[in-house]
Amino acid sequence: QVYLMESGGGEVQAGGSLRLSCAASGKVEGIRAVDWYRQASGRRRELVAALTADDDTQYADSVKGRFTLSRDKAKTTVYLEMNNLKPEDTADYHCEADLNLFGATMARAWGQGTRVTVSS
Repeated sequence: QVYLMESGGGEVQAGGSLRLSCAASGKVEGIRAVDWYRQASGRRRELVAALTADDDTQYADSVKGRFTLSRDKAKTTVYLEMNNLKPEDTADYHCEADLNLFGATMARAWGQGTRVTVSS
């Protein structure tokens, strides 16, 4: 069984920073690729950032230049560094990942999410 869990959310003032983590655990070799989504109250889910298996990154225009993806050396955790946060960044953030499992198989997993609240 594999698990994916987000952490790092919280409340900050506008202009502040947070670092979200998306960590894989269980019978997993590592994270192959990750999509970070967010959903604000009453709004549609939005793809915020994506990290490919080749470590290419893509960002939504609304966060470009402020959010940065990275991963740890073990490739079991992906980070979303969020700087210069704005009230409109307030949302529930969650990651969905393609995982490399033992035995050369893959699986898609998603976490429960972490809430980010940015006050003006």
